[in-house]
Amino acid sequence: MSDICISAASVSHSYGETTALTAVDLEVHKGSVFGLLGPNGSGKTTLFRLFATLLHLQTGNVSICGSDLKDNPAAVRRKLGVTFQSPAVDPRLTVTENLLCHGRIYGLSRKPLVRRIDELLEQFCLSDRKKSIVGELSGGLRRRVELAKGLLHGPELLLLDEPSTGLDPAARRQFWDMIHEQQQKEGTTVVLTTHLMEEAESCAHLVLMDRGRVVSQGSPQTLQASIDGDRLSIRSRNPVELKPILESLLQIKARNVSDRMCFRVPDGAAALQHVMSSCGDRVLSAEVACPSLEDVFLEVTGRGFADDVLPDNTLQNSDEAAS
Repeated sequence: MSDICISAASVSHSYGETTALTAVDLEVHKGSVFGLLGPNGSGKTTLFRLFATLLHLQTGNVSICGSDLKDNPAAVRRKLGVTFQSPAVDPRLTVTENLLCHGRIYGLSRKPLVRRIDELLEQFCLSDRKKSIVGELSGGLRRRVELAKGLLHGPELLLLDEPSTGLDPAARRQFWDMIHEQQQKEGTTVVLTTHLMEEAESCAHLVLMDRGRVVSQGSPQTLQASIDGDRLSIRSRNPVELKPILESLLQIKARNVSDRMCFRVPDGAAALQHVMSSCGDRVLSAEVACPSLEDVFLEVTGRGFADDVLPDNTLQNSDEAAS
């Protein structure tokens, strides 16, 4: 039996004349936590919507949980749990009422459904909130309800679209603890989209996407280890004037990332000392760091995450408006 949950080959997708995906190839192993990492407009949302059967497959082949996406989307849908970026629970209903409604949609009979709801509420520390109106809960608690809803029918594959959007750091950590507990306890395969580096580092495998293409992939550790040296980031009140001076001083070309000048240097501490002794009065802040996932993205694309292009949902909305 294959250990592949998702296999995608030569997947391309366009909204009218605008290309959103180009020849995407990837494999997701069963029981793994798999991330699609990229800035807005990278194509990750379009790929997510394809996996969730919300878009028709135009070009290429996709198999999900042993079913062909193009020929049998209904079979794929039965094996999916999906948690969208936007809320998909009714804020006027209680926690239990939301889960009962969703369970009946999936055809679960009442007694097994009630048992499953109680099990998930206990697992996600929501038992004392079962009669609470969802609209009155905090963002973190609402996100737990969303996750419980996605897992109610015991899906083989859980799709999460920007799962911790709007959560504070503590709620984000709690949410991720629940994701990993579910994956380890029931062997659920988890595929998520994100633009957050901290979230991406929690994945076992990552695909970095840019402008509709896969530009790099591997474990976070493997991707970070592919970059040599340290990153020296410098902010200045007058970067236009300081940049050529620093490039001459360090004998390295700078890359502009947001409001920072970034240099890839073999010894970050020595380079920082050199800069501060020569130009310290012109520096607002300076930071030395080991290579991050953003550095990997910068290395392979030549631009930072802040340099966004047209978002996927904008492309999709414009296509719907034209049709």
